[in-house]
Amino acid sequence: MLRAARGGARGLLQVRTPAPSVCGRLPPQRWLQIRLLHQEPLPAAPPPAVGRWLLACSGAVAGAVVLGGVTRLTESGLSMVDWHLVKEMKPPQTQQEWEAEFQKYQQFPEFKILNRDMTLAEFKFIWYMEYSHRMWGRVVGLVYILPAAYFWHRGWLSRPLKGRVLALCGLVCFQGLLGWYMVKSGLEEKPDSYDIPRVSQYRLAAHLGSALVLYSASLWTGLTLLLPQHKLPETHQLLRLKQYVHGTTALIFLTALSGAFVAGLDAGLVYNSFPKMGERWIPDDLLAFSPVLRNIFENPTTVQFDHRILGIASVTAVTALYLFSRKIPLPRRTRMAVTSLLAVACIQVGLGISTLLLYVPTPLAATHQSGSLALLSMALWLMSELRRVPK
Repeated sequence: MLRAARGGARGLLQVRTPAPSVCGRLPPQRWLQIRLLHQEPLPAAPPPAVGRWLLACSGAVAGAVVLGGVTRLTESGLSMVDWHLVKEMKPPQTQQEWEAEFQKYQQFPEFKILNRDMTLAEFKFIWYMEYSHRMWGRVVGLVYILPAAYFWHRGWLSRPLKGRVLALCGLVCFQGLLGWYMVKSGLEEKPDSYDIPRVSQYRLAAHLGSALVLYSASLWTGLTLLLPQHKLPETHQLLRLKQYVHGTTALIFLTALSGAFVAGLDAGLVYNSFPKMGERWIPDDLLAFSPVLRNIFENPTTVQFDHRILGIASVTAVTALYLFSRKIPLPRRTRMAVTSLLAVACIQVGLGISTLLLYVPTPLAATHQSGSLALLSMALWLMSELRRVPK
């Protein structure tokens, strides 16, 4: 292989070798000329702008997740009772339009059961919260689709990257539809239920889960495009470290996803003590529902218990990962990623316990949700640092 420049792109060059029977009849100088004439460049790496764009996309998704959490915490998610891609982009302007919008809201269970004394000014607040979340979702869609079309047209995307970008853009569109599917579950009349109106925790978990997948895939791809790869030795300890990092990242993702069930069932309000749940380590109503499997997803006590266990397991795994990594010589940037992961994990546990003990105040709960994204980001950063280690 020879390193050279051709067609304005720099990179390794592949050489197409003539048949051996021809090579044996040519003098060495002529043979070298033929080799140079048959040089073909490898596909050029995407420009840094593509990686920066994907990092910006992940930041936009993070903003949507945080804003969605605040919308849920302020109980604003059911204030807009219909969905139009373009029509709803213009908010009500006149007093008559606001009263008409308020009257639509009054036809649904949340107003009839919870908010019968709500004023128009109070309705405007929750309406604008949901409106902001929906508009931010549209901004996220444009941040993905418009630059993707530009980069595609310029030929800056390799074939594998084209498939990944198409998948990301498709997931953005699916995410919007899933959001409305989730909201619809909270607008349905449930005459046989005595529970307060809320969206389905299953649909909420699906909505958050798809957002986390979109965020993770965008961040991972951006990091792999921008951060130079380390030439790490293929040692047994490094292989084990990579396996531990993958397992810890999956555990962090699962813990964040379980938070959707906590939010969907208001499970953060059932036992506001730590480390015990009330006066017991294992509460009496942990398996109160029948069949037993329902408790995992529908019993607020069990949901909070599971989230506690997952959170403790996550910080324990991160701490063990940090201690194990101390025995291995790692590049400075990789060492920084490990240390950052441990620091964010400790902060996140502190935020979670504080949120629980203080009865889920909105600012603290929103910060805790943001911390889950920060922790997942640190884990993905560390994974990208170790991507040269073979499986």
